[in-house]
Amino acid sequence: MTVSQCLTDRFEADLARLAIGGKLGLAVSGGPDSMALLHLAAAALPGRTEAATVDHGLRPAAAGEAALVAHACAMLGVPHRTLTVGVANEASIQAAARRARYEALAQWCRERRLPSLATAHHSDDQAETVLMRLARGAGLSGLAGVRESRDLGGVRLVRPLLAWRRAELAAIVAGVETVDDPSNVDPRHDRTRVRALLAAAGKGLDVPRIAAAAAHLAEADEAVEWSVAEAIRSRVDRSDAGHIHADLEGLPREVRRRILARLIGESDSHVDGPTLEIAMVRLETGLVASVGALKLSPGRRVLIEKAPPRR
Repeated sequence: MTVSQCLTDRFEADLARLAIGGKLGLAVSGGPDSMALLHLAAAALPGRTEAATVDHGLRPAAAGEAALVAHACAMLGVPHRTLTVGVANEASIQAAARRARYEALAQWCRERRLPSLATAHHSDDQAETVLMRLARGAGLSGLAGVRESRDLGGVRLVRPLLAWRRAELAAIVAGVETVDDPSNVDPRHDRTRVRALLAAAGKGLDVPRIAAAAAHLAEADEAVEWSVAEAIRSRVDRSDAGHIHADLEGLPREVRRRILARLIGESDSHVDGPTLEIAMVRLETGLVASVGALKLSPGRRVLIEKAPPRR
């Protein structure tokens, strides 16, 4: 099949907006979305793309699906590699598989000296993500949804198709053999249920508008992050003993929350939302808070230090 010049031009504009230069790595699972990404990239960047398919070893059909992608890549003149990964036995297999997949893809990009990796996330994915996170009570960062670009272990992860609809991508690969992942219709998954909700709502829940709202929230989140970085630069002192003093007086609560999360992560480890909220409430009421191995003492300048050993 041949991608039309109109669609190629549109995709090239998306790449230009993301300032994609040099070679581009593609994450291609074999589904209609990623196969459309493969064909668009091959048309827009001839000789400048490589593709990888991750086999998680969770389904017997996975090896055959990777072979299907390899064949499609060969027909398009795109180098391809299958990456086999192990998935940790965790409560959320999907989350463990996602983590293993991105780690393998980042390593592949570093080995192949590919500065950027593109995935086929589109506006329908974005709308589903926003609604799922809304149902979980997410804050600003969560409701900003899937980002157009972020760092992935030294590789730039990009999503050039966020303005495209699922149906548009499916039309690009109409007549091309693609993979039908059974998890996409498994009602046990949150995303499957949200997808059904969007389909049932029709025009009552407009996908492009939800995706646009996510983009606006992402801009607002960037503004808050800028404020946080400035506040840390001007209001945080670190001592040689490892103590951190943070002047949080007069700052908006969300800015205080993010400053504490960063400083706790810097000194100890990641802190989850509920634990951080409990710590903030204690500090706001003049009480000492404990987070992991850290002790947080209240005051105009919050003191963060290693907690004394328990007796």
